[in-house]
Amino acid sequence: MTLTPAEPVLQLHDSARREKVAFEPFDPENVTMYVCGPTVYDRAHLGNARSAVVFDVLSRLLRHLYPRVTYVRNVTDVDDKINARARETGRPIREITDETLGWYHEDMAALGVLPPDHEPRATEYVPQMVAMIEVLVERGHAYEAEGHVLFSVRSDARYGELSGRSLDDMIAGARVEVAPYKRDPMDFVLWKPSADDEPGWDSPWGRGRPGWHIECSAMSAELLGETFDIHGGGTDLLFPHHENELAQSTCAHPMGGFARHWVHNAMLRVDGQKMSKSLGNFFTVRDMLDRGVPGPVMRLVLLSARYSQPLDWTDAKVAEAEAALRKFRMAGDGGLPDPGVIAALMDDLNTPAALARLHELVSIGEPVGASLELLGVDLSAPAADDLAPKVEGLLRARADAKAARDFARADAIRDGLLAAGIEVRDTPDGAEWSPGARVDRDALEALG
Repeated sequence: MTLTPAEPVLQLHDSARREKVAFEPFDPENVTMYVCGPTVYDRAHLGNARSAVVFDVLSRLLRHLYPRVTYVRNVTDVDDKINARARETGRPIREITDETLGWYHEDMAALGVLPPDHEPRATEYVPQMVAMIEVLVERGHAYEAEGHVLFSVRSDARYGELSGRSLDDMIAGARVEVAPYKRDPMDFVLWKPSADDEPGWDSPWGRGRPGWHIECSAMSAELLGETFDIHGGGTDLLFPHHENELAQSTCAHPMGGFARHWVHNAMLRVDGQKMSKSLGNFFTVRDMLDRGVPGPVMRLVLLSARYSQPLDWTDAKVAEAEAALRKFRMAGDGGLPDPGVIAALMDDLNTPAALARLHELVSIGEPVGASLELLGVDLSAPAADDLAPKVEGLLRARADAKAARDFARADAIRDGLLAAGIEVRDTPDGAEWSPGARVDRDALEALG
């Protein structure tokens, strides 16, 4: 479907301009988007999942509006964290990165995230990185020092505009790597030497490996060109990663515009706190799947807040999402994407408004399948339906106990369901249930 003047114009909050603006593609016949993907050394956590889901929805909407979309999501497979994991485990780096990327693909598929059009691995684009660094050195934007090549931030008059910071503020407030070979504390590494036990490639500056920031600049230029439409990622990447990408790319390609629009998703918290292993609230997608939370339910939770606002993950939101999914499934498939749902998404991906519209459609008996597909919610994916025979049998037994005025038995069934992680709500039409975030299937079976 091609966008026509009669339809609403897509509005996106542009981080560089700090306001919501009309999306204007460089080439309406081929919309281009680059999103920073995983660093493959460990399982994807719920914060990683939020970013993947947000930009999956955006890519789906763009494909609904434009004849062609080229979506690139990179893989960082050369990184100090990966090197550390290899030393800890004694395993080859490629074995670790291949395994971890496989996990990522499985987890994203469970969430309904479609594969991007291109998924470049950084290790496959090192020659392009070396070439870009050579250009930066030739143009006076980078310098070699003790086997390193560093970008000179003072050489870029626009440095700091994306994140809205001055260099003096950055130096005062940032934790920067202090090194004697740096001309300026804010200069950052484009290339660094590799030890014998670290991955390395030959270069004009000796055997070494690229810095993190140059990877995305080189891969986006190779696959999308010097100017592309949307650069996405989490707000944690705005500075320094995206600021450094922008500086490198515009200095290496002064005639290009790099990203025309910058879109960042806000962070995810758990029960009001920052997700942290030390707090015991650090959850991966696999953790949630293993606890019986289906992928479509996780996706609905991740879409329950606007992408630009922080999202608080709670058991209550999981229960609400499970109930919503059951409601949507009962409404049936089919139909076309609803104009109200589309209008909500056109307003800076207002997914809460889109979901509210879906509930309205269900209440009046309209099909919601096509609209849910636009949101990436798969009604055919496995859910908690396998719990239904057991739970509903127990609820019938509870109803029979109440009818027989055996309230002790009825309360015992309800308490047992709650202890097993099943939320029960009594309504005028009977008891409704939904699984919480942690369903204890063994405890459920033990209820009889």
